[in-house]
Amino acid sequence: MSEIPIFRDSFQDSFASRAEAGKQLAAAIVAELTQLRSECRGDPAIAIAKPIVYALPRGGLPVAVPIAEQLHCPLDIVVAKKITTVFNPELAIGALTADGEIVWGSNEMGSSIYNGRIREKDVHHAQAKAEFQLAQLSKFRPQVSPKGKIAILVDDGIATGMTMAVAAKAMQAQKPAQIWIAVPVAPVQLMSSLEEWCDRAIVLATPDPFISVSRFYVDFPQVDLSEAQAYLEKCNQRQF
Repeated sequence: MSEIPIFRDSFQDSFASRAEAGKQLAAAIVAELTQLRSECRGDPAIAIAKPIVYALPRGGLPVAVPIAEQLHCPLDIVVAKKITTVFNPELAIGALTADGEIVWGSNEMGSSIYNGRIREKDVHHAQAKAEFQLAQLSKFRPQVSPKGKIAILVDDGIATGMTMAVAAKAMQAQKPAQIWIAVPVAPVQLMSSLEEWCDRAIVLATPDPFISVSRFYVDFPQVDLSEAQAYLEKCNQRQF
């Protein structure tokens, strides 16, 4: 992946909502796209590549909607789920996508007690959740391919980075012209890792200490399935 410009906007204490964070991200992305067009005039494949926004559901969808609207482009999804262990359901040891891409965290349990049979069960459980969510949202997705496009991966924030990392890995297999990551907030310690995941990253805030994504929003309700479906359906109906 190429060198990543990181956009860091001024950050007060928190974002009012996911939608407000999405509007701020949209403005930053437009600026980055303008810069990219200028930088890549000698590379037509990049200079004319159109964007597609890919949200990580469900929390990434309300952030992604203002971005897709601003760019007048399709809104699609990449379903990624954390892999947790039976020994500690709160500990994410990896992540996977609905189509089977997997990444493991650096602190994956390697002791003999965490054997292949147990890990296979944990993977199967996460895979089932990812496939179920994808099935529930599939009929609201646009029929688009990221090949040759600028795929912009969007979430409401990055905490451990594993779900975003596996989403980017899955996107690479579809051969977009570039992969971008756009999030309102992420730990400053993860910034160097983005070089391994994408071509360009837009992160509005990198507060330290980080604590959690929800800490940086005034309004941070769970996004239920019907809301996720509505975001996808209404946004794509407006665009096409």
